[in-house]
Amino acid sequence: MSTVFARLKDVASPRIGLGAMNLSHGYGSPMPEPEAVRALQAAVDMGYRHVDTATLYGATANESLVGKALASRRDEILLASKCGMAIDPEQGKKVIDGRPATLRRQCEASLGRLGTDHLDLYYLHRWDKRVPIEESVGELGRLVEEGKIGGVGLSEVSAATLRRARAEHPIAAVQSEYSLWTRNPEIGLIAACREANTAMVAFSPLGRGFLSGAVEDPARLEESDMRRSMPRFSAEHFPHNLRLLDDLKDVARELDTTSGQLALAWLLAKGDDILPIPGSRSVAHMRENLAAASLRLDAATVARLDTLLTPDQVQGGRYGEAAQADVDTEEFGA
Repeated sequence: MSTVFARLKDVASPRIGLGAMNLSHGYGSPMPEPEAVRALQAAVDMGYRHVDTATLYGATANESLVGKALASRRDEILLASKCGMAIDPEQGKKVIDGRPATLRRQCEASLGRLGTDHLDLYYLHRWDKRVPIEESVGELGRLVEEGKIGGVGLSEVSAATLRRARAEHPIAAVQSEYSLWTRNPEIGLIAACREANTAMVAFSPLGRGFLSGAVEDPARLEESDMRRSMPRFSAEHFPHNLRLLDDLKDVARELDTTSGQLALAWLLAKGDDILPIPGSRSVAHMRENLAAASLRLDAATVARLDTLLTPDQVQGGRYGEAAQADVDTEEFGA
C-alpha cells in the first residue's frame, strides 16, 4: 500500500475512513455547525483515523468545519483534502481549474482553513482537461517537496490518465466511486493502481446511502440533494434498483449484519489497498460503518455478492450528463 497510508497500518487503524462531505455538501441543507463538530469529534473518539474533505464541499465550509472540530487531534489523523474544483464566489457555481497557480493558491487556503501546516494527502479533485495532467501533477509534486502535502492524489480518473500522471510524480492514492452497484474501477483502474503501489480510496461505498437502505423514496429528498439529479435515483430507474437491493438484504440477514456493513465488508475483501470512506451525519451510522472493519467474509460469500447489483442489472448512470462530462473514469459498454 502507498506509504502515505503506512502510518495508519502501523497503528492498526481501521481501513475504513470518514468522508466529511455529507456534513456540509451534496445531500440537502448543511448540518448545523455545533452538531457537525460533535459528530466529527465522536468519529475520532470511536476510532476513525482517516478524514477526507475538499475545497469544494460547502464552498470551503467543510474544510473550516473539519479544522475547527479536529484542531486538537490533528496528529492522530490522516487528513486528506482536494483542489482543482471549487465554488466560484462571484458566479456561485462549480468551476474546474487545474492550472498550477490555482492549485497552489487553493492548497495554501486549505491549510489555513484546516489549521495545519501540511496535508497528509492532497487530491486533484477533477482533471481539468484543458490543462495537461502532467502540469497539474507537477505542481502538486512541488508542494510535496516543500512539505505542504505528504502525497499526491487523483480523483475520478481513468487508468490511462493515472499512468500519465505517475510518470510525472508518484501518485499515493486515487479516489473513485466504488461499491457493489458501482464497479467502474474494476474495468482498469484498480489494476493500474496496483502497478504503481497506489491506494484505491472508494468514495460513496454505500451507493450514496442506497446500499444501506437509507433511501426508500428519492422524491422525499430535499430539493438541493444531488441524488435528485442522478439517473439511478430517478422515478424511471429507482423502483427497479430498489428491488435489486432485496437480495443484498437477504444475505445480510443470513449473516446477522446490515446491508451497509455487508457492502463495506465486500469492498474490504477486494484487497488491502482498497480504503472505503463512507460519510454520514449520524454518529450511530458512523459507528455501524466502522464496525464493518471487523466483519470477515469467506470466498463463497464474496463470490455470491459479486453477482448482485452488477452493471448489467443496475439501471441508470452514476451522474447526469453535465457531471459525467467532468469525470475521466472508464464506463461499461463504452
